[in-house]
Amino acid sequence: MSLEDKLNKKYGAKTLALKVEDVDLQGRKAKFYLSAFDVKDSDNDIIRAGTFTKSIQERGVDSLGNRRIAHLRNHNWDNQIGKFTELYEDSKGLVGVSELGRSTKGEDALRDYQDGIIREHSIGFNYIKGKIEKQTNDTNGEFFNITEVKLWEGSAVTFGANELTPVLDVAKGLDYNAILTKIQTLSESLNTAIKNGKGTDERLENIELMFAQLMQLQDSLKGLKPSIKDTLNGEPTNEEARKQILIKLIKNDRI
Repeated sequence: MSLEDKLNKKYGAKTLALKVEDVDLQGRKAKFYLSAFDVKDSDNDIIRAGTFTKSIQERGVDSLGNRRIAHLRNHNWDNQIGKFTELYEDSKGLVGVSELGRSTKGEDALRDYQDGIIREHSIGFNYIKGKIEKQTNDTNGEFFNITEVKLWEGSAVTFGANELTPVLDVAKGLDYNAILTKIQTLSESLNTAIKNGKGTDERLENIELMFAQLMQLQDSLKGLKPSIKDTLNGEPTNEEARKQILIKLIKNDRI
């Protein structure tokens, strides 16, 4: 993606695969990183310390405006699961502490934090002209240096942008084994949550659906892994299998 394309994006999202730092069930609070500094991500962006300072000042916890930075589920503004009580930068990245709401969605989210179903977080933001610069160095190669964004929300996400992220990531050549491990870990958390049987009926139904989707994804990923045997036996090559699986997912309205 070019610099112009990034600036023309109406809304950007970045997911961070870092563990949730702490969950306080009694206080209904969760602490987590929303973004990391000085790490080249899949968009070839490197976010620097200070990138969120202005947004926190203008729309943070202590701001007087009505449009504060929100805590959402899957970037859905109709699904606000809590409110940030702390938002700050440390040496590692952007930290959020949120008090989960007492609504059905907030209660379910609290259980999902407890059971380890919510493992990742993502930010919704806009790039700012003059605060993003294309650079090159020996360590990172070519990248976009980000010194400020307009931050609108931080979202709890189950699996990247959606449950198909692992398939699409493998199709882009990312680490097959790492993604498969990620699926298996989340599957174990979902299975535990089903056995615990806590939360609303809607939550338990969603957990069962996610578990079924992950099992299907795991099977799909097996078809994407290259093997000499497949090629020698005239079976679908990795590229052909990749196309077949993605076509199948599209036909099933899964993408």
